Amino acid sequence: MSAFLEKFLKQSQTNNLKTKGLYPETILDLDIKVSFGMGTPTHVPWISLLGSGMLTSNGYYPVYLYYKKEEVLVLAYGISETVEFEHPWTKEIVDENIKISELLDKPFRYSGSYVFRSYQIKFTNEKVQFFSNKKELTAEDLSRDLEKIVNEYKTCLDITVKDEGSDFSRGLFYMEQQLEDFIIQNWNESEFGKKYDLIEEDGDLKSQQYRTGVGPIDILAKDKESGDYVVIELKRNQTSDDTVGQITRYMGWVKQHLNCESVKGVIVCGKYDKKLDYALKVVGNVEVFLYEVNFSLKEYRK
Repeated sequence: MSAFLEKFLKQSQTNNLKTKGLYPETILDLDIKVSFGMGTPTHVPWISLLGSGMLTSNGYYPVYLYYKKEEVLVLAYGISETVEFEHPWTKEIVDENIKISELLDKPFRYSGSYVFRSYQIKFTNEKVQFFSNKKELTAEDLSRDLEKIVNEYKTCLDITVKDEGSDFSRGLFYMEQQLEDFIIQNWNESEFGKKYDLIEEDGDLKSQQYRTGVGPIDILAKDKESGDYVVIELKRNQTSDDTVGQITRYMGWVKQHLNCESVKGVIVCGKYDKKLDYALKVVGNVEVFLYEVNFSLKEYRK
């Protein structure tokens, strides 16, 4: 993992601000964003590692911050400066680690983020060396540090998405509620509409938020060819484990109470993660659809 760090630090010594295609898109199942500044080189280039639903401008995440003037690279428990995120990281992390403002004298930015590890950087003969307490670190040392903070981060994310009162969870719920409505309204033009039919009774749509004895199913449909029921669930403010447990519970209810031999499950989510992948290896008849949100601006012309 040190190779991308070395490339990042070398580029920080130039005026090249381009990042597209130069860095991996994901590391340890987290999305990667890299910035050397916009328009002009920044004093503190960074690499953020983002969980699902997190933004560098609105969220919390592990981040590498290179303070060029001090020649110090900080691996930090990052916190967005643009939008204040509610309840970032855990109390233990906040209590046990110093802020960047305590590590560096008047840091240019990001003073409120917490230090996981700091490295002194030395450039020699096209090589980048990493030091901690005057000891040179190996690639394995750097990888261990990154893996540790990422594991802590994933634990924090599980706590965050389960907190239904948090801004993050309310935001996810709002976004995916709109997605549910969009799927229903555009059913015939979607991939679902090619294979499945919505359920109507006496002219009324029954498919959306279909009531069961174990909670409402987001969308209940029927396979066009087999006539089997299809349980469609959006991965809302919950973990992958919760999602798999929920959809199999609904499938079991449908199989028993709607008198059908076979039930199919479909999970709709923004990102396919390893936890979901492992769970579905032993859960039969469940597939995954990924959704993408595209945003574009068009000039208004009369």
